[in-house]
Amino acid sequence: MSDDEQEQTIAEDLVVTKYKMGGDIANQALRLVVETAKPGVSVLSLCAKGDAYIMAETGKVFKKEKEMKKGIAFPTSVSVNNCVCHFSPLKSDPDYTLKDGDLVKIDLGVHVDGFIANVAHSFVVGATKENPITGRKADVIKAAHLCAEAALRLVKPGNQNTQVTEAWNKISQSFHCSPIEGMLSHQLKQHIIDGDKTIIQNPTDQQRKDHEKAEFEVHEVYAVDVLISTGEGKARDGGLRTTIYKRDPSKQYGLKMKTSRTFFSEVERRFDTMPFTLRAFEDEAKARLGVVECAKHELLQPFSVLHEKEGEFVAQFKFTVLLMANGPHRITSGPFDPEVYKSEHEVQDPELKTLLQSSASRKTQKKKKKKASKTAENATGQPAEETEAAE
Repeated sequence: MSDDEQEQTIAEDLVVTKYKMGGDIANQALRLVVETAKPGVSVLSLCAKGDAYIMAETGKVFKKEKEMKKGIAFPTSVSVNNCVCHFSPLKSDPDYTLKDGDLVKIDLGVHVDGFIANVAHSFVVGATKENPITGRKADVIKAAHLCAEAALRLVKPGNQNTQVTEAWNKISQSFHCSPIEGMLSHQLKQHIIDGDKTIIQNPTDQQRKDHEKAEFEVHEVYAVDVLISTGEGKARDGGLRTTIYKRDPSKQYGLKMKTSRTFFSEVERRFDTMPFTLRAFEDEAKARLGVVECAKHELLQPFSVLHEKEGEFVAQFKFTVLLMANGPHRITSGPFDPEVYKSEHEVQDPELKTLLQSSASRKTQKKKKKKASKTAENATGQPAEETEAAE
């Protein structure tokens, strides 16, 4: 986007339409991958299936706009059990076959004209209402899901990013779990998956000092990403090959190798600044070779495959939310059934309990608004007009 172009935001109806189109495709791709994820199915086949679906469906929208970029905004990743994120193997990599009882996290993203809709979802293979999950897997999925639900109610104009961080810490503690240290949820802008404003999870003292406090504002968009572990919440690079990268537009370097130059020009042409997988290249061997020099000189940023300690479980939920003038609007989410996960723990904090019991639907809020304006004044100490304006 050139400097003289004005940034397009969700104040414009067409931008909202593009976000929602991407959101619908992301939700459908997610459901397809979840339904296919049965015992004996390989992770590679799930990643390929998710990506192929996104490409096919985005190819059907805005067909007349030949110049419009659309497609994958984050390649399908399927990270199992103690693998935290970004596992999306190549055909030449060791694959993983799903088993009954595996805790699976599916993460993917779609964009239409650079407007990004990200989603991630966790579930246990083979879990049903008749065969519910208990113990630590249930604890961590329940904790992560409630963290996402709390964030849906907290990420709204006037609130601070630190409020979300604190809520996540408290909810995780109730389930004897920990958020993965230092993970960030980003503001989204056109063509930008890692905008300036962020929400940090479980920061170290140093990260807490360095992390910028920010207030959510109307017409912003966020990808709210929750990653919770049954362990200490420390994610490490487990030594698996990085397969997902994105272009860092702030970096320039004259590549020496012809293979690197060919590879890089294809990255710029096909993906621009969106994350992509090396699987998307016809010649995987050449892509594996070409990426080395590009990554070494930081033209590309890696999305490393991270792991928690062996034997621990990590759950993830991610949704994209548009902060509309009439309230937050979640455009992506997965098929979560709370009856399948039975934890003996629950949220203890009275304020958070009240928050989680409050409705996140805008229709319900409108009905309750008149009735609640007086109560809100008593509860928040703010006059009702302000409470209304904040919704």
